[in-house]
Amino acid sequence: MQKNQVYATETSKSTSEFAASFGEVTKKYGFVIHNESSMDMAYSFGKHGAEVAEGFDLHMIQICKPEKAAKSLSANPERAILMPKFIMTFTQNGKTQIRFLSFSEENIKAVVDDDVFPASLAETYKKIHEMIDEAK
Repeated sequence: MQKNQVYATETSKSTSEFAASFGEVTKKYGFVIHNESSMDMAYSFGKHGAEVAEGFDLHMIQICKPEKAAKSLSANPERAILMPKFIMTFTQNGKTQIRFLSFSEENIKAVVDDDVFPASLAETYKKIHEMIDEAK
């Protein structure tokens, strides 16, 4: 099996600044951020009464391309297991770290028996890497 890939990069922007920039970039390419109001995990945990360490600044940014996702899931709802796409940001050593997990085409095929989906999802992963780079 091919390895899955953790795309790791960093920016001098804060987690909030990166999230705002990333949101603007995603709009240009037809993507949306699903969880703008809840991507700041300190806020989300706090809403549920959970305390986090001082300075905790993890953002979990969920993105989607609604037009593509709607067609894809209409064609095969089994694809939904791999549809959520999250970009993680957090501060480490004075810089905002950015992480995104993508799966290899071979591993996508192992999860979803589908002739079209693996290549299509790999294309989306590539676009997400490009959008991250553009926003940072």
